Amino acid sequence: MSAATVSLAELKAYLRIETSDEDALLAQLVRTAEALCEAFTGRLLIERSTSETIAADGDWYRLTASPATVVTSVSDVASGTAIAFEAQIDACGDAWVRVDRGGRAQVMLSAGLATDWNGVPEPLRQGIVRLAAHLYAHRDAADDAGPPAAVAALWRPWRRMRLS
Repeated sequence: MSAATVSLAELKAYLRIETSDEDALLAQLVRTAEALCEAFTGRLLIERSTSETIAADGDWYRLTASPATVVTSVSDVASGTAIAFEAQIDACGDAWVRVDRGGRAQVMLSAGLATDWNGVPEPLRQGIVRLAAHLYAHRDAADDAGPPAAVAALWRPWRRMRLS
């Protein structure tokens, strides 16, 4: 992940922590909550470069990184050389790529909901704070009943479901 979507200061304020004794742990919990948010919603939070491998058989393939902003290049997996491609990004932010060549192709693209942490929608950020706080409060707790339902409620409107 690139820049954090939730600052350490935000989480510490939510938890009412004033010391820096556990900053490393809290930063780790924020990263974990961010990764879980991305997995739950099916979206990258902060824009970053990523790559995916597709078959280069002339068919259109929908990439999983979403929402896509730009497909930057496509190269042959075996040789690493750049190859010609067609790409489209639909209104939902799904990138579709087609390569007319045998073998496999590595597609480089940029994807993410926001360019920096300040652009990430507030419900997603609040869910990350609440999940990180829950993970902090229930470390190694045998009676932990799981994350608060509010986290899923905050994230659910942003969730992308795929049937393929």
